[in-house]
Amino acid sequence: MELRIRKNQEIYIIDVQGELDLYNSYKLKDLLVKMLEKKIERFIINLDEVEYIDSSGIGALIYIASTIKKLNLKLAITNIHGSVKKVIELTKLMGYFPITATLDEAMKKVNV
Repeated sequence: MELRIRKNQEIYIIDVQGELDLYNSYKLKDLLVKMLEKKIERFIINLDEVEYIDSSGIGALIYIASTIKKLNLKLAITNIHGSVKKVIELTKLMGYFPITATLDEAMKKVNV
């Protein structure tokens, strides 16, 4: 899995590429913790290039969403599709995660 960070004004976009699974989902959590230490407040997780997610990946997203919610910060998860979308639907987490269909919608959601 590869993580890239882009910045658009005060919004940090984390582009995730590859598989979000047991072997690497901790990297996304670690990155978020480091970004929180730097007082970053607005996040978008872009899953456009993620083709596979397992329960560890789902766990990482739950950890991130709950941590950001507790701190009253802004998060959007965007561009989910294929098997990733199916897993999130099967786990009934579509309503729990702040999901948007496109990056533009995510920008509007965290820029409120």
